Amino acid sequence: MIAAPPKPRPRRSGSAALSMGSIAMPQLIAPDPRVRLSFIAAMEEFAAEGRGEDGDDTILGRHMRQYGRLWPDPDGFRQFTRCLLDDAKETTPRLEGWVPATTMWWVDGDEFLGRIGIRHRLTSILLAGGGHVGYDMRPSARRRGHATAMLQAALPVARDLGIESALLTCDVTNLASRKVIEACGGVLEDERDGLLRFWVPT
Repeated sequence: MIAAPPKPRPRRSGSAALSMGSIAMPQLIAPDPRVRLSFIAAMEEFAAEGRGEDGDDTILGRHMRQYGRLWPDPDGFRQFTRCLLDDAKETTPRLEGWVPATTMWWVDGDEFLGRIGIRHRLTSILLAGGGHVGYDMRPSARRRGHATAMLQAALPVARDLGIESALLTCDVTNLASRKVIEACGGVLEDERDGLLRFWVPT
């Protein structure tokens, strides 16, 4: 008897939107003005942790300083979301050494839960530390599995950008981020200047 060939592994979906009866699950979306009020509330949670202050050179921190004044106004917030969408385009002007990046938001209905950014390629600086992927989960949504689900949903997007193995990094003391990365298949390569460097298959 000839054995049947093994079934192929299901392809990861770029969205974690699933339905169980009438229950909608969180999903990745492009930056969307409809979640403005929840986004602002999330930024206030981050600000309470000190994010956005001088010295916070993360993408989130830069956005809080550069665009925060626009967010209370609906038109200003739409301008902000357009800037995020434009950042994924190769032709968009950007600072020297910066690369195109796709930003997505993890939402539950109209509730903003977190953001994730995928850099389309690595520079020598990003190879040493920043990596392809960076994400932030609002404080009130942490320790509920959202970060892992968001990263899992984003990996197919990275694959569609031509990234076969995505580099993610975290501080050696950040056990929560390490668990998220390893849960998504991350393999530790090394530690550099206090950062753990993982490669995650997409």
